[in-house]
Amino acid sequence: MLVFIGGPEIILIVLVIVLFFGSKKIPEFAKAFARAMNEIKDASNEIRKEIKKSSEDINDTLKK
Repeated sequence: MLVFIGGPEIILIVLVIVLFFGSKKIPEFAKAFARAMNEIKDASNEIRKEIKKSSEDINDTLKK
């Protein structure tokens, strides 16, 4: 089951976050989230490269 979040739900979530953490902590959380997303992206790219290299090695071995 997919959950679709609309405008009012996003506004409510943001308000709860501001009330819970305070407005001064939000930029810190955003930076940490961005860093984590970049690390995940880098790791997935590295995995893709490894898989591609392995498949090329297998293809080279089968061609011989």
